[in-house]
Parts: sequence; structure tokens; C-alpha cells
Amino acid sequence: MEKQEMTALVERGVMLPLMEEFYTIQGEGFHKGTAAYFIRIGGCDVGCHWCDVKESWNADTHPPTDIALIVKNASNYSDTIVVTGGEPLMWNMEPLTRSLKDKNLKTHIETSGAYTLTGDWDWICLSPKKNKVPYGAVYDKAHELKVIVYNKHDLIFAEEQAALTNKNCILYLQPEWSVRDKVTPMIVDYVMQNPKWKISLQTHKYLNIP
Repeated sequence: MEKQEMTALVERGVMLPLMEEFYTIQGEGFHKGTAAYFIRIGGCDVGCHWCDVKESWNADTHPPTDIALIVKNASNYSDTIVVTGGEPLMWNMEPLTRSLKDKNLKTHIETSGAYTLTGDWDWICLSPKKNKVPYGAVYDKAHELKVIVYNKHDLIFAEEQAALTNKNCILYLQPEWSVRDKVTPMIVDYVMQNPKWKISLQTHKYLNIP
């Protein structure tokens, strides 16, 4: 396949820069503890300094993969599919979610919301970042808001973001892993004073699984 043709297929969302795919236990947020198949899409320009998958940032290093193959692999493992990144909304998610739903699979996404929301999602986890805040309709459609807390100011940012979400959105504060011992007590105190929030932990890291 010529590069120009492949680029056109990626732009349409028929092929996607696949970094990795794996079956594991969801470690964070509302669905923690449940089995899920993860599809990690390459490409991200949000640039979080504490990102633990920086190798996902450059989409050119991850091969464009036919979504038919991605869906076939996913359907062998679980009925819950989590699309993450990178930032998956850099790409058109309509073809992928349509194909997943044709297989009666549940579609979940983890996104910063920094790009236009595309795709048909059963669950949207919005994890906003200060350096590139969410865009448009994702606030109204998000099922959960997950704010990563690296320092005290992130609690102010979390409240600003929560004010923009819909009334049914579940609110989570999650300690950034590298400073978890420092910020977790602060989050505990904050949630006890502001019980509309819940604590999300990266339980997969405690379990030593992907």
C-alpha cells in the first residue's frame, strides 16, 4: 500500500496508529476491578510531564493498523473495550466504534477531551489536562471526570472542570503515581470535606499488571 493511500485511510479512521492492545483488569475510575480489553492508539500532543506512556506521543512510530484486525483481536477476549492513548480523539473514532458495536461490544474511551468527540461510546472517561483543556460536547457527554492531582493547585483546576460537566458525571481525584505518597493524604482530606468527589487509585500498578 502506498504511503499516500495509507495516510488517507488513517485520516478516515479505517486504519489507526496502534501502539499496543492487551487484555487486563481496568485499574482506575468507575470500572476498576473489571476485565477489559485495552486498545492504545498512538499520537498525543497534550504533553503531560508526568505521562507514563510518553512512547505513545509520536504516532509515526506506531504502525497504521486496519481496524478490522483490531476489532477481531478485541472480540476474542472481552465484551468491554477501552480505547485509550496517547489521545485517541486525534483520530476519527466513528469507524472503530461502529465496528465494535457491530460485534455487540461495549465501547469505553479515556480521553483528555482536547479534540472533537467522535465515535459512539457507552462510557466516556474525561481526564482533562491544564495544558490543553477539553473541547466542546465532551463535557456534556462525559460519564466520569478523572482529574490527576500532582500538586495542590490541581484541586482548583478540578473544581473548575467539574463545574463544566453534566449533573450526572461522577467526579474522581487521582494521585499522580510518582508523588502518590505526598498528595494522597491531601486528596483524602479534600474528599472528606467535599464528598461530591471520590478517590481513584491506579490499582493496576499496585497489582503489578498492565
